[in-house]
Amino acid sequence: MSFTYEAVGATLDDLAACPPGFHPLHVRTRIGEGAEVFHKAAEAVLTWELHRALGVGIEASADRAATGVDVTVSLAGLIKAPCRIVWTLEESRRAGWAYGTLPGHPESGEEAFLVTRTGDGTVWLTVAAFSRPAKWYARAGGPATRGLQQAYARRCGKVLRGLCADAPDAF
Repeated sequence: MSFTYEAVGATLDDLAACPPGFHPLHVRTRIGEGAEVFHKAAEAVLTWELHRALGVGIEASADRAATGVDVTVSLAGLIKAPCRIVWTLEESRRAGWAYGTLPGHPESGEEAFLVTRTGDGTVWLTVAAFSRPAKWYARAGGPATRGLQQAYARRCGKVLRGLCADAPDAF
């Protein structure tokens, strides 16, 4: 299956990338501090633990995010959203991935989940995306759909912070 948008991988070079005609999303949440928190957060993002803890259904063709892995996200068992990983990073201070939408997804675009550790040791989760409706019900939702995307991104940060709370250097 082909992607449903042209700017495949755009979030790798610029998390704020937003092609014309798409709506941007950029939510950054402080997770904690230190190497232990970074490693725990990175593993939770790379192994789908974060998404499962959110209560989102995840069916993936691999146990870990990797470029080319197909992922179907399901929400409340009603909506199935097929995607494919377009990039992954596993570096000493950055780890994460982005997926792009495939035919059948209610939206068209790309979403990235990136854990970073800054020079002062602070660990952040950034959820960034560009999207536009692809299905009638996503179009009908209008601004409410974008509001739900914002709430979802904020919840990702809150849940990841909770998953990392028991790391020795969490706060």
